[in-house]
Amino acid sequence: MSTNNSGAGVSLPVQERAWNTRVRILDAALSCLVELGYAATTVAQIQARAGVSRGSVLHQFPSRDALLVAAVQHVAAKATTEIAAQPEFAPGPDAIDSGVERLWATMQGPLFAATTELWVAARTSPELQAVLEPQERQLGRAIREPIARMFGTEISSSPHFGELRTLLVSSMRGISLTYAFAPRDPSTEPHLEIWKRLARRYVQSGG
Repeated sequence: MSTNNSGAGVSLPVQERAWNTRVRILDAALSCLVELGYAATTVAQIQARAGVSRGSVLHQFPSRDALLVAAVQHVAAKATTEIAAQPEFAPGPDAIDSGVERLWATMQGPLFAATTELWVAARTSPELQAVLEPQERQLGRAIREPIARMFGTEISSSPHFGELRTLLVSSMRGISLTYAFAPRDPSTEPHLEIWKRLARRYVQSGG
């Protein structure tokens, strides 16, 4: 009995170390993907940046593509959790405009850059497509509620909010892609005012 208790006592630190190693690997993979791009990112570079052995990487991830997709999903999950933990934004005259600005802000930074690398690479890689597609569908479902929280209950309860959300996300992703070759201040993006007008009309007129 005492042996079993002793074993249970040491299992948690082992699990914590394994989880910490996994997080280091995922963080290293994301930074490599953003800085070097998909084609130039290798398992060797990831393991060196994470400070772990190659065996530690391959033990947790069967392939480079699986690792890179997991890294993007890991960061997306953290961002989603952070948004969900924030208090819901109160309704007001500027709630729609603020919601559009908050949604646009999520299209900036390393997460979108890394995701773009995978999207482009998947076009010519059936192996990456097979790994990425189900994860993208899962992420699409996971971000619906956080986006609704950005706008607040009053706006997100509009019968056509789902259509508006899809339209805004699709359009913002397309515009964000142009920042890869034409960097600029996203706060001055001309489409921001277009998206805000569109959102107001959609919510206020019911579609």
